[in-house]
Amino acid sequence: MKSYFIRRLLLIPPTLLGITLLVFTITRFVPGGPMQRKLQEAAKGADQGGKGSGGPGQSGGLSEEQLEELEEQYGLDKPVYISYLQWLGVMPKETRLSKAEYGSRGEETIGGGLDMDRTAVVVLKNDGRLVHVNRDSNGNVASAVFADTGKPISDQGWKVKIESEKDRQERYHRRNPDAQKLPSYRPRAVAYQTRFSGLLEGDLGRSTAYTDRVDEMILARMPVAAYFGILTAIITYSVCIPLGILKALKHRTFIDSFSSVLIFIGYSIPGFALGAILLVYLGSEKNIFPMFGLTSPDFAQMTFWGQAKDLASHTVLPLLCYVVTGFAMLTMLTKNNLMDNLAADYVRTAVAKGVSFRGAVFRHALRNSMIPIATTLGSLVEVFIGGSMLIETVFDIQGFGLLQYQSVIARDVPVIMGTLTIAGFLLLIGNVLSDFIVALVDPRIKFE
Repeated sequence: MKSYFIRRLLLIPPTLLGITLLVFTITRFVPGGPMQRKLQEAAKGADQGGKGSGGPGQSGGLSEEQLEELEEQYGLDKPVYISYLQWLGVMPKETRLSKAEYGSRGEETIGGGLDMDRTAVVVLKNDGRLVHVNRDSNGNVASAVFADTGKPISDQGWKVKIESEKDRQERYHRRNPDAQKLPSYRPRAVAYQTRFSGLLEGDLGRSTAYTDRVDEMILARMPVAAYFGILTAIITYSVCIPLGILKALKHRTFIDSFSSVLIFIGYSIPGFALGAILLVYLGSEKNIFPMFGLTSPDFAQMTFWGQAKDLASHTVLPLLCYVVTGFAMLTMLTKNNLMDNLAADYVRTAVAKGVSFRGAVFRHALRNSMIPIATTLGSLVEVFIGGSMLIETVFDIQGFGLLQYQSVIARDVPVIMGTLTIAGFLLLIGNVLSDFIVALVDPRIKFE
């Protein structure tokens, strides 16, 4: 059994890699990403400013240089597999890219009479120092030195590459796949630095919509998800298991039938629809509960008991929506498993040997009936990323589910990937934990 769980744990990284690679590829090609959003904002600004956007090398009011900067900022200048490896943190990202074309006469004043067909003068970003990048007859880098000292730029962690006309045309074609004619370009030198910054380094990037760090955004939402997740789990298990036992013992009685009607009515009502009804009736009309948020605006100025009361009043309605749809499955699972075990031969044998019916139920049948329920306990680790985006949207609760929904709507790829990675990891851990709990509860189960 030990080897089985070791294999399951070793399968988590490749499974997570497959999930993240699939979603990363999908987000790369779906329309409406951050690049398109910036273009729309630029086009809108150009229209309001009375400027046209039909100039050469421009799109939506942005020059080609600005478009390239956006591509580099969002990792769209590289093929999908390279961008994914950079997001993982196993390949370095290029930062502080500084560019200069060869043969540009406008650089003569900077170059000081240099052969501009063989030497490009690059102005380093965030530094301002000049770099002479010389190329040989084959178009490769011959040397790259600081203009003031003559020392190689590699001594200070800089690298350099040369983009040929073909390289620049391919990049233009990726940006404009429907273009009938490719523009002509001069070769150019690109100086840059590299750094590893990705998932393995604990860096999930920054939101393209809010510019905040993704890990900070997720950590800020986790307490809300855990709060509702833990309360939902406690209420669900403490109500459903006793109710399932009662229904099994009172099978086909009024209690069984009436409780079945109630739990299936609750199961059939979507949580967000119930939340909207409760908000209108108990929040707006009766003014019994607050309508939005998890706390009041003056929460920080309240006393401890005032804060507890305020939090409880904001919790009641959304918590009711969370738990109402979860009663049916666990209750009926408990009832059906217990009824199957009560009809088993070992229970009848125990009663025949003098064991009371109560003892046969709680000492024998109930224990075996809890084995299938134990398989759901591993999923409790997901309470940190649980929640419902619809319920959180209705009640304006800034939870994990609402964060996922907002990131998908805004095509916020870093947030999508960050939330997916954490959710997928906890889901896989929960599956392994469920198997482990089942093995502890039932010694007869042997995983090989």
